[in-house]
Amino acid sequence: MPTIFSHAVFASSLGSMFRLAHDRARFWLLTATCAMLPDVDVLSFGLGVRYESMFGHRGITHSILFALALGILISVVFYSQSEIAKWKLALYFALVTATHPFLDMFTNGGRGVALFAPFSAERFFFSWRPIEVSPIGLDFFSEPGFGVISSEIIWIWIPSAIIFLFAWLVRRRFW
Repeated sequence: MPTIFSHAVFASSLGSMFRLAHDRARFWLLTATCAMLPDVDVLSFGLGVRYESMFGHRGITHSILFALALGILISVVFYSQSEIAKWKLALYFALVTATHPFLDMFTNGGRGVALFAPFSAERFFFSWRPIEVSPIGLDFFSEPGFGVISSEIIWIWIPSAIIFLFAWLVRRRFW
């Protein structure tokens, strides 16, 4: 998996394409949270849940269904009084949540992503996997962890900066 920081960076670059006239702090906080939340499943290791379980790492919290459910929940709970259509907010937050499993599918480690859980336990990777998988826990602060950051700068942070700059230029030109 990429680090949770890189998940937040990539989702935020997508968020830069959208503009909310008010409540920007909440929008950015929820964007980053939705992008990082699928990795809450690492807590299952401490409960003895096996990695390949539907409730293990990269299981149900990395599914499209989870992303959709979280997007709907966020739009209903945090934007009940919003002038923006709930379905648009739900779709946006589902999209930024779904970036997480798709980025994980580009990593070179783990056992894949249960993208269609709970309907299928099959796990998926992309055939091209250039992103170094991040060590879980304190092992991150080691030599392999620093290699992960280098990989993420190339494959996530730089593309995220390009997306952000493109969105900024488009907004500046047309809005």
